[in-house]
Amino acid sequence: MNAVPTVHVREAPAETGEGPVLQAHALSFQYVGAPPVFEGVSLQVAPREIVCLLGGSGCGKSTLLRVLARLETTHAARAEGQVDFLGQPLTSPHPRAALLFQQPSLLPWLDAARNVGFGLDFARQPALSKAALSQRVADALEAVGLAGQGGRYPAQLSGGMAQRVALARGLARQPQLLLADEPFSALDAITRAEMQELLVTLVDRWHTAALLVTHDIDEAIAVGDRILLMGGRPGRIVREWRVDIGRPREADAAAVTALRLDILTALHGVRQRAPAAAA
Repeated sequence: MNAVPTVHVREAPAETGEGPVLQAHALSFQYVGAPPVFEGVSLQVAPREIVCLLGGSGCGKSTLLRVLARLETTHAARAEGQVDFLGQPLTSPHPRAALLFQQPSLLPWLDAARNVGFGLDFARQPALSKAALSQRVADALEAVGLAGQGGRYPAQLSGGMAQRVALARGLARQPQLLLADEPFSALDAITRAEMQELLVTLVDRWHTAALLVTHDIDEAIAVGDRILLMGGRPGRIVREWRVDIGRPREADAAAVTALRLDILTALHGVRQRAPAAAA
């Protein structure tokens, strides 16, 4: 197994507010002419906290993440509830909330450095000098263990390296929140473990927060400070666990096993109660 690179980053300034970075109040969402995707969802994410949203396919967790990011438009859907980001109502995508998806979605005609810097000069982003932008990109690449690799193109990167570039692209925005939709699920087991460890390190050192959507119980236990179980049709938050297990988690195998069994039992109960999906 390759060692996770030592991370050297410029620490982002600590936030002075003590409230949650993200807070959702009684969210419900459905597409016009279709059953509700989820109903009555409330959650919050605190600074330097990783919250894992765990659930099976079809429970609405990916749609919930898009609604939280304000990527879902309402012209073809009905949405209720409120999303607050940094204590203010969030009605459109925010430059300090970065998104990560299962696929890195790198632009093949740009090298890694320019992919990382892509979007930093968009209208809603703070104006940066050329030197400041270059420093942002360099810091982000170094943070994910890719210092000196900025000249490589996506076709020259492994799957793990491409996902590191995608993570660096988010970090370059100096986000206060990472919203991640199963960003490591397409990676091999060894690379996935490395990326999970890297995510934990970066959330702590960059003073950010993260909401990670996953269907993998072991991933949720490995990285989560709290785990929210979403299930049913329409989807709801049905259970919550605070993960009071030290890191590395595998050092306390008994506690990890007990938590995993509890989550499996709860997940089985959710599946037993859920109505059968329409054919």
